[in-house]
Amino acid sequence: TGSSDPYCIVKIDDEAIIRTATVWKTLSPFWGEEYEVQLQPTFHSVSIYVMDEDALSRDDVIGKVCITREMLAECPKGYSGWVSLSEVDPDEEVQGEIHLRVDVLKSQGDRWRLRCTVLEAR
Repeated sequence: TGSSDPYCIVKIDDEAIIRTATVWKTLSPFWGEEYEVQLQPTFHSVSIYVMDEDALSRDDVIGKVCITREMLAECPKGYSGWVSLSEVDPDEEVQGEIHLRVDVLKSQGDRWRLRCTVLEAR
């Protein structure tokens, strides 16, 4: 049909913790949703999966963005910008990118506090 029904799932070390709202019938969704999570000191990565909701079958994975602990260490104040989606299935072609703002906030002790704003995609 030339459009998707995209939503995002945020995972910390492969454990799903957040699901955004679905934006219906678009290839350029705008979410503007903001989440704040506490990260364990031993976390490895935060992954954002862009999905296509399908009422008649299993939802399709459009692509993902993975933010590693090392990437956050290189940008101690955070990051804002467009990030290209990477494939989840090596047999699938992936096109698109997602606009993220990731802020590393001061925390108490050895825990990380991360604010991730999922803005839009194309």
